[in-house]
This record gives sequence, structure tokens and C-alpha cells, in this order.
Amino acid sequence: VYRIVNIGNQTWMAENLNWAGDDGNLGACYDNNASNCNLYGRLYDWNTVMGGSASSSSSPSGVRGICPAGWHVPSDAEWETLVNFAGGSFTAGRELKSTSGWSNNGNGTDDFGFSALPGGYGWSGDFVHVGSDGIWWSATEYGASNALFLYMRSGLSHVSRLSASKMDDLLSLRCLEDVRP
Repeated sequence: VYRIVNIGNQTWMAENLNWAGDDGNLGACYDNNASNCNLYGRLYDWNTVMGGSASSSSSPSGVRGICPAGWHVPSDAEWETLVNFAGGSFTAGRELKSTSGWSNNGNGTDDFGFSALPGGYGWSGDFVHVGSDGIWWSATEYGASNALFLYMRSGLSHVSRLSASKMDDLLSLRCLEDVRP
């Protein structure tokens, strides 16, 4: 059961996905510590997030991936809709970040209840930047080996849309509710 929040015309999970799969082997907890999964959710590679689905830049993405039934992996376009609703890329980070948990006085105002936390990420077998970086996958590829993600950093009020390795990087996931007919 996940907290949810309505932001504009979208309904988002208000916390990161923390699903280990039916066999308990999907994703990883930051530093392989279960208490980090409880706080930040799990970190996944893109191929796991997509669950065998192809890339999508559509809105809605149409990619359920590992999201629960009735939810989907947001496309880059859907992230852009959220960012624009929250004031645009220069200020949305401050508006979407939680009011605690970010290092160096980097907390946000959480004006919309999105409660973004700095869960860090996994990279080449290491875990880095918990407390300072929040990074969430999109369903949108960026070339053959990368996919786009939404990025927030402690102490900065803006958000960026960047790319990471589909195979090597472990990032957080926020699911977006399917549009109801």
C-alpha cells in the first residue's frame, strides 16, 4: 500500500516503489540495508523497471513495467507535465522535495505532497549520494544503452532530466496512476 497524491491531472505515488518481486530478488536497497528500502524504496535498473516493455515517450506511457495494476512507469513527457505544473524546471525541485531528509539544508517545501526523498543511486556495484540526490527512471530511452530520468539534488531548487545506463545504474521509481476512462 502506497501513499498517493493528486497533482494537476496526474495521480502519483507519494513514495518510491519498494517491491522486491514475487521471489524477493528485484532491485536493491541502498547499501544493501533493508532499513534504506523502508525509507527510500528500492533501486532498480531500467530493464527491470520496464518488465520487458519497449521504450515509450507517449503520455500516458502505456508501460506497466513493475508498477502495480492500474499504475505505470511515467514517460519523460509525463515527468515534464509534473515539473511544469510545479512551476517549471528552475523551481520544481524545491516544490516537490520533502521538508526533511535532504543534506546541507537542501530540503524542499513539499507544496504538492510529492515528498521526494534523496535515495541516492547504485552505480557500477557501489551506492552513492544518499541524502543528496533523488533520481527517478522514466519509460523513455535515450539512445540504445541509456534511458532518461528526473534528477533533484540537495541545495538546488531546479530539476534536471538526464540519462543513465539502462544496465549499470540503479535508480528509484515513482509510479503514475493510469488515466481512468
